[in-house]
Amino acid sequence: MATVGIFDSGSGGLSVLKELLKLLPRERYIYYSDSANCPYGDKSPEFVRRRASDITRLLLDKGADIIVVACNTATAAAISALRDEFRDTPFVGMEPAVKPAALGTRTGVIGVLATAGTLKGSLYLDTKSRFQDNVRIVERVGRGFVELVENGTFSGPEAERVCKASLQPLLDEGADRIVLGCTHYPFLLPVLEKIASEHCISLNGSREVQFIDPAPAVARRTALLLPAGKTAAGGVELLSSGSTEALERSFSFININK
Repeated sequence: MATVGIFDSGSGGLSVLKELLKLLPRERYIYYSDSANCPYGDKSPEFVRRRASDITRLLLDKGADIIVVACNTATAAAISALRDEFRDTPFVGMEPAVKPAALGTRTGVIGVLATAGTLKGSLYLDTKSRFQDNVRIVERVGRGFVELVENGTFSGPEAERVCKASLQPLLDEGADRIVLGCTHYPFLLPVLEKIASEHCISLNGSREVQFIDPAPAVARRTALLLPAGKTAAGGVELLSSGSTEALERSFSFININK
């Protein structure tokens, strides 16, 4: 049994933990929310790298055998530096799910919802460059999405208003595959799907929109790299640099919606 360390700027990475628990239910998990510094999307890469290093060291001190960087912004800014600094530790980061979107589109247009930090990162830009000759890629920052999730607003009129402001331009451009480029965004998937469904109805059902969450692929990659860990009781330990209220609320939400 191994101990899996997971971290994110807030509670968004619990969407990855949810998939890990489905695939690897008997492992021990330590989840760290850097809620005192959330969100990372508007922070400098240098700041994110420092926090990622400090949090990784904390998780290793608590017995983690593998680290999952369950944050697209932190993956873009810090995962290469983490692998250089902690050479004996396997890391799994968030991969921009552009490839499955590009392969699945029927309209030839894919949308990417992400933080500003992710859209500027070399990992995303490199991935984008491999596919943009074959499909048109349109992007929007999910403005206010992280704040909705951290506040526990997973549905309702306010969530719909905020989500529509960023999603509607992608739909209007013809995107039929939408990449969720932040681990907070899957918490809002029912709202996003409702908006997309209403848009498709307005087009007389001539288009179907699918959202692509990379979390299941991250869980599968973690399973492949999982080292033989020390004997440990399973379960989940939740840690935070700030208040644990949002973290505990979101953890309850993923348990209800497994």
